[in-house]
Amino acid sequence: MRILFATSEAVPFWKTGGLADVARALPDALVARGHDVLIVHPYYRFLQATEIPLDAVGFARIPWPGGDMTVRYLLTTNYDPGREAPTLFVDQPYHFDIPDPYGPTRFDRVAAGRRFAFFCRAIVERARVWGADVVHLNDWPTGLVPVYARLERLPIPTLFSIHNMGYQGNFPPGLLPEIGVPWEFYRIDDGVEFYGTASFLKAGLSLSDRLATVSPNYAREIQTPEFGAGFDGLLRARSRRLSGILNGIDTRSWNPATDPCLPVNYDADTIELKERNRSALLRELGLEGRGPLCVMVSRLVEQKGIELVLEALDTMVHRGVQLAVLGSGNRAYEDALARATELYPRQVATFFRFDDTLARRLYAGGDFFLMPSLYEPCGLGQMIAQRYGTPPIVRATGGLADTVSDGMTGFSFEEPNVEALLDAIARAHWAWRGPHWNVIRRRCMRLDHSWTRSAAEYEALYQETIEARR
Repeated sequence: MRILFATSEAVPFWKTGGLADVARALPDALVARGHDVLIVHPYYRFLQATEIPLDAVGFARIPWPGGDMTVRYLLTTNYDPGREAPTLFVDQPYHFDIPDPYGPTRFDRVAAGRRFAFFCRAIVERARVWGADVVHLNDWPTGLVPVYARLERLPIPTLFSIHNMGYQGNFPPGLLPEIGVPWEFYRIDDGVEFYGTASFLKAGLSLSDRLATVSPNYAREIQTPEFGAGFDGLLRARSRRLSGILNGIDTRSWNPATDPCLPVNYDADTIELKERNRSALLRELGLEGRGPLCVMVSRLVEQKGIELVLEALDTMVHRGVQLAVLGSGNRAYEDALARATELYPRQVATFFRFDDTLARRLYAGGDFFLMPSLYEPCGLGQMIAQRYGTPPIVRATGGLADTVSDGMTGFSFEEPNVEALLDAIARAHWAWRGPHWNVIRRRCMRLDHSWTRSAAEYEALYQETIEARR
């Protein structure tokens, strides 16, 4: 199949969340299965300063209100054919030469709407020229592709993936004429209207041939008022076209047996060597090491359950549990964690930055990986932690419920309150002191979180999408 994979972010070019990881790993896994895959990505300003090897492979005139606009297509040349998917950048400075792709400009509060509407139009043009069998769309920045495909009378089969219902791309309806979307699409049942706004997410949900999200449990959750973010009714109506496919991780990169960032490499058969990583990490962090070490690698935002951790922290420390946190986000959370570090300098360590090398040492040296998310569409951190033999402690929501079996491959709790979190930590602490501790860690390491399984499921879903359009 010829699969065009459209995304607003992808590793290693730009990343704000899990979409960027998926947008690299899934296309590569599909290429390894013999498919012709092309990633299409905007050429943002900050990419111009990088040393990405690129070839200009053509121009196109894109229909646009006020006059057609020219785009230049740039293709990466440093990929490994047969193992990696190439990336095609859409270069149009008026729309993409900006510092914050998802944000407004100084004089235009809805600039992101125009920007990604134009990107959608360029995706349709490239799908036509390239002869795509199916177009895989991802989140609201690609949601208008089915609209423009209808306007161009181009029968492109589309699969729309939901990575997080919280990001919707809702704009004032007055934007529609400015981006070439006729008012006939501003309708409730199968259009872009969403409580008085024009929603790019709704366009993708209501007009794509098939829908997917990043875990089976999240596919069920988003059909409820609690997690549906206002779209639960639409998703229930389209439930037969909605699939939940669990994300994977790049097991070549995330491999404690070969990871060059670790003091000592190990695998499931040499799990005792993990203790040397733990000792090295405790020395590096200046922690005492008398009790189990919980580590967090996370964005510090409300979704991730940071308030629960802050509320539980005094009790955790008094019970002998230590905590190391790596991440950045909400300034109030950073300040609260910094105060905890000052209060408990031998039990709590915090680092407010992105640091891949330190993250790997935390995954390898920690006893438990703490991820008490209020909601989590899929989550990758818990799978990476399991890969490194560090059982996760999670709230049983979204993909966390799909990947962590309580007491077997980690520890989970149901209610989003501090009592439930502390109970899960207590059960984990008991296991850490027990005779079967290495059994749990080995069980985690032997789980298959590779993209091979998920890529096969997407392959079948693409074929179903093509057949549905026929």
